[in-house]
Amino acid sequence: MAEMMYREALNRALFEEMRRDPTVFVLGENIGMRGGSYQVTVGLMKEFGAERVIDTPLAEATFTGAAVGAALAGTRPIVDILFVDFTTLPMDAIVNQAAKYEFMSGGQGHVPMVLRTQGGAGNGLAAQHSQSLEAFFYHIPGLKLVMPSTPHDAYGLLVSSIRDNQPTIFLEHKLLYMTKGDVPDEAFNVPLGKADVKKEGEDITLITYSYMTLKCLEAAELLEKEGISVEVLDLRTLKPLDQEAILSSARKTGNVIIVHEACKRGGVGGDMAAMIMEEAYDDLDGPVTRVCGRDTSIPYNLELEKVCIPTVEDIIEAVIKIT
Repeated sequence: MAEMMYREALNRALFEEMRRDPTVFVLGENIGMRGGSYQVTVGLMKEFGAERVIDTPLAEATFTGAAVGAALAGTRPIVDILFVDFTTLPMDAIVNQAAKYEFMSGGQGHVPMVLRTQGGAGNGLAAQHSQSLEAFFYHIPGLKLVMPSTPHDAYGLLVSSIRDNQPTIFLEHKLLYMTKGDVPDEAFNVPLGKADVKKEGEDITLITYSYMTLKCLEAAELLEKEGISVEVLDLRTLKPLDQEAILSSARKTGNVIIVHEACKRGGVGGDMAAMIMEEAYDDLDGPVTRVCGRDTSIPYNLELEKVCIPTVEDIIEAVIKIT
């Protein structure tokens, strides 16, 4: 077991999968000699060369479309898009081509492509570089959506995503890259579609994912001192969604709060809340509630940015109000 940073775990997964499978290659902006803006692809070009580590022009629609074609031709491309905000440019390739091909070919064709990108606020990068857009992809049949919160899960889920035969959006958070955690020395994978109880509890369930998992765990520790037992369920993947784990935890505690950084309006939390109310209504002590980002663009000012996304204090306040 080794302690490593989130970005190092991703880097290790890329190295190991590229060594294992010669059809795996990566492409994106500044991922070669520079190693990517967040250092996730550092060292890859030195070992695998420019044919498998491709520095692209600033043309997301073009190189994402090329990756879809390459996947159809039998390779396993990993597309690196610097900010999730920029996925608005290649949406046709993602939504109308990659997501639909297996269905439209009657299962004869597959698009085993991973699109890695990062989102979220926290660094004062303003409205065009701080969005949480997972709801875009959550809505589209044919796409898988992965949002790990720990180095362990980042490694294991990236391995599973690369080996999967369906197009996968692998969405990281910019504030997670420098966080640390234990990762086993031996190779392993984390199955897609399996949530993880990061903390057991009896009184209330916090359902969350990505960076908000860390905030929920911090809030849970503080609430524990006040005699409130909080369960933290980290979804890890939004598609496939582990409905069994969600419903099991909801029935166990009887109280549920869904926490995500994205805007409340149209966010994935609304869909999950509806599912819980439909499937586990009689087991609940009250309505499912949400703690989410404000319905606003993220401002550049760091102090204003902080009030636009959920804080530990917001989560604690919501829990106390229910319990």
